[in-house]
Amino acid sequence: MTDFAAARLNMVENQVRCNGVTDLGVIAAMSEVARERFAPPANQGIAYMDENLPLGNGRYLLQPRAFAKLCQEAELSAADTVLDVGCATGYSSAVLARIAGSVVALEEDAALAAAAASALSGLANVRMVTGPLAEGAPKHGPYSVIFLNGSVPAKPEVLCGQLAEGGRLLAVVAGGPVGHAHVFVRAHGTVSGRVVFDATAFPLPGFEVAKSFVF
Repeated sequence: MTDFAAARLNMVENQVRCNGVTDLGVIAAMSEVARERFAPPANQGIAYMDENLPLGNGRYLLQPRAFAKLCQEAELSAADTVLDVGCATGYSSAVLARIAGSVVALEEDAALAAAAASALSGLANVRMVTGPLAEGAPKHGPYSVIFLNGSVPAKPEVLCGQLAEGGRLLAVVAGGPVGHAHVFVRAHGTVSGRVVFDATAFPLPGFEVAKSFVF
């Protein structure tokens, strides 16, 4: 039988801390949240491996190392309202909710949303919302942090429009299997981004760039 508590400690020590994550809030949250509870039963035994965790239907939990580094780049605090885009089974929202003041967990896949709603039901500062990921959740914004649980091919303009002044959007931008984690910041009404590290993430649905005709 897998010792999940030991596996979680090993993840934090050997995947998170050793990769430059020093934010104590992120470390504490990832030490507390049982990642295996958010994995399909068949994959619970690999829940703490240093890889993107398959959930089925082309969806994944982000690799722990990349997830932790993105959380650190968000500079989360109890004053933040977070939009968690593509929350899937809810792991990311559970971690974010232990640091931020409130989290809107957005998912468009009905089965994943149901699993997330069940797993997150005990967290009073998480609101579950179902809808297209690329459209965000403007009714509950603006947000000081928007977190994307997967890659997108370009800067997500619609979501950037839901950032509050000074807000940060965290996303892996990728045109192939390996991408670059970006932090986009709204300042004086303009959103600009910077690359913070290389990352591998699977695409989130709904963000595909429409192909144009070539004559």
